[in-house]
Amino acid sequence: MTDPIADTRRWIERAVIGLNLCPFAKAVVAKGQVRYVLSDATTPGALLEILGEELLRLRDTPAEDIDTTLIVHPNVLADFLDYNDFLDDADALVVQLELDGELQVASFHPHYRFAGSSEDDIANFTNRSPWPTLHLLREDSVSRAVAAFPDPDAIVERNVATLEELGHEGWQRLLGGDA
Repeated sequence: MTDPIADTRRWIERAVIGLNLCPFAKAVVAKGQVRYVLSDATTPGALLEILGEELLRLRDTPAEDIDTTLIVHPNVLADFLDYNDFLDDADALVVQLELDGELQVASFHPHYRFAGSSEDDIANFTNRSPWPTLHLLREDSVSRAVAAFPDPDAIVERNVATLEELGHEGWQRLLGGDA
């Protein structure tokens, strides 16, 4: 039986940190400041409720305890276009909760596709997670991390180059099994 949280942790360890796709992730993972939430939501409305609860939990918890939250939701929004549409609702909820400028929601999905790209474009894999996932981030933490990084604009280009070198087969090997 598959374990979405274990799959997500493996993806974080092997791809996000292992390939250095996010140079800011290693520290919060090493400090145990990532909260992993497995959502049992089966409707977008139920997921929005869980998102609201987790946004408030992140707001009310010191960053030293939880700096970021990953909500893995395997039972809802499997279709990327539906998921992408849902992100407008997620952003509206951040505003409704008066957390705009304090927290943000980033997006990862197994079928992530940048506008104008082909489905199998390796660049899409920079945002492809094993399961649909909402990533809750503190704006202050993002700002500090970006300020400390010598050239944050180069991250995207470096990530695409890394994945182009790895290729689709390399990506599959990286995330499959215990390699």
